[in-house]
Amino acid sequence: MTLPPWRDWLFTGKAFLASMLALYIALAFDLPRPYWAMAAVYVVANPLAGATSSKGLYRALGTLIGAGAAVFFVPLFVNAPELLCLVVALWTGCLLYVSMLDRTPRSYVFMLAGYSLPLIALPVVGSPEQIFDVALARSEEIIIGITCATLVGAVVFPTSVGTALSARLRGVLGDAAAWAGEILRGEGALPATPLRRQKLAADIAGLDLIISQLSYDAATRDVVPQARELRGRLLMLLPLLSSLADRLHALKAQGGRLPPDIGTLLNRAADLLAVPTTAEPAQVDALIAAIGALRPQEPADWNDLMRTSALDRLGEILALWSDTLCLHAAIESGRHAGPWRPRFRHRKVVGPARHYDVGLMLFSAGSCVLATLAVCAFWIASGWANGAGAVMMTAVACSFFAAMDRPAPFIRSMAIWSGVSILVAGVYLFAILPLVHDFEMLVLVFAPPFLLLGLMIPRPQLTMLAMLMAVNTASFVAMQNRYSVDFGSFANEGLAAMAGLTFAFVWTLATRPFGAEIAARRLVRAGWADLAQTAAGRQRGDPERLAGRLLDRLGQLIPRLAVIDDRELASVDGFADVRVGFNIVELQKTRRAMAAPHLSARHLTAPHLTAPHRAAIDAVLAGVAALYRRRAASRRMVPAPPELCDALDHALRLAAAREGGEARRTLDALVGLRRVFFPDRPGPAGDFRPAPRGEPMLMAAE
Repeated sequence: MTLPPWRDWLFTGKAFLASMLALYIALAFDLPRPYWAMAAVYVVANPLAGATSSKGLYRALGTLIGAGAAVFFVPLFVNAPELLCLVVALWTGCLLYVSMLDRTPRSYVFMLAGYSLPLIALPVVGSPEQIFDVALARSEEIIIGITCATLVGAVVFPTSVGTALSARLRGVLGDAAAWAGEILRGEGALPATPLRRQKLAADIAGLDLIISQLSYDAATRDVVPQARELRGRLLMLLPLLSSLADRLHALKAQGGRLPPDIGTLLNRAADLLAVPTTAEPAQVDALIAAIGALRPQEPADWNDLMRTSALDRLGEILALWSDTLCLHAAIESGRHAGPWRPRFRHRKVVGPARHYDVGLMLFSAGSCVLATLAVCAFWIASGWANGAGAVMMTAVACSFFAAMDRPAPFIRSMAIWSGVSILVAGVYLFAILPLVHDFEMLVLVFAPPFLLLGLMIPRPQLTMLAMLMAVNTASFVAMQNRYSVDFGSFANEGLAAMAGLTFAFVWTLATRPFGAEIAARRLVRAGWADLAQTAAGRQRGDPERLAGRLLDRLGQLIPRLAVIDDRELASVDGFADVRVGFNIVELQKTRRAMAAPHLSARHLTAPHLTAPHRAAIDAVLAGVAALYRRRAASRRMVPAPPELCDALDHALRLAAAREGGEARRTLDALVGLRRVFFPDRPGPAGDFRPAPRGEPMLMAAE
């Protein structure tokens, strides 16, 4: 057993100091519920100063919104308890749904505003004239706790968000460099991307959480643009590495081994990427120049097309890698580095697009609404004086874990540890606090459990439960200026809390038993439907936003695949779908350019704007759309039909007759689709060089 690191000891000491300071201030001002100030510290406490500041701001806003709603709704519906319960349940569920739409720390504003209404309103329905005073007191005490946590976090040995971001970036860059090295040296040039490498998508997508907190840290707010640029380039790197691995595999399959000149170039690139923190610009420029020298100017056959595509991907990867290292250096320095000229300018990087499973989100929010209503109905029917406590805990538990695939195990743990909190609070109330006569002694008796809980908060697997136990312990102790405790009231409040949590557990166990598999399948089908609509021309989103949605789905899919056993889902290559998305968008751009009504007659008679060529691209896009529609409808990986291969080969021959940069991009997109859908089928035979003007292009018989 290893002892916690010194950073965890520092964090727990700071959190305890802030909580005692908040409690002292609330007691000094004789506020009615000073324990709320103490509990608020542990809600927002985070080892990173910027994260504490951001969560504190969001908690303050959420509390004020919930308090305002309580002041507004309670006087309106105090004589209609059934309507008040309906309003409370709908308010909680609707704001919970809004919070799930915002997958950033800012979502806490809406979730907290949702369950703050029952926390503030329900305990005072018997005396509605007190609602304003209670709402004001809760807002004051929570703001005191937030302020103390923020000040202590920022003043006492602060830990910058930039430090955590730099550490995460070094890990991600190291993993990306290792994967690139495997591909470049021939170890990872496989037709399918290994699942363990797909995990990079989840790691890079997770950077968004830290980046969103940079602006709340004075030491890092200048590097927010660089951090966002870096995340986009890292996401763009993943499908390019997958594409390069596929092309190298194709080249090896054709000749048994890579051409010696390409092998030498790949080894040079692997050496350059081996150290993921340094790469001299001159080295990158020299390598990119060497790539250009090896690239066939006029691909003669399928092998040349593979060679050209592989070299193009390698050049793009090196340009992206150089950009990421420059951006990482700027972030490490912690200041704005001035004007920056990127090397990677061939494509737009992945945009900040999100995928939302609206159906599951509505189901989760609706489940919370119905659970809250059910407990409210029991409260009203039974006339239980402390029944409001059960409603509050049900709303809190259903809200906290709504975004999880299986919330029941977490709610069960919450119930168990809440029971432990009640027992600890009982020991304090009836055995320890009667012996305490000054604040200094109070600090000493509170230190052991809260310092221990603070040590658990920095550990991701224990963060939520440790935080809830600290908050519940402080709340059940209910520290006041004057010692006054009644065993009957304490037992009833504890029983109500446990009843609410037990009901929430049983409810979610019954209504949400399906786990991660259904969410994973819905993610895969949503990606297939997105690609089908894009290929059909019904969705003209920018390619970087399409790629962003596909990679966001991949980031959500990876953790779920790790906990389910489904061979069908395991066979899905998320990066291949991203590559398909890029290629579809490129073909759609070409198709729309040919159909543009403002083109002159000179443009319409150019070799690359013929009606047969447009018809060939239309056939490819229609075939791709039909394939993904069949996959989405059948909910399985339907193989691509031979007709699509024939359409791709025909379009490839027509595209090879074109000239110019646009022709190269279209040809590359067709090659990419051919490799994704038919990786084991030999490439089309024949001469792919552009035909001279006025002469027909030579083709093999189709």
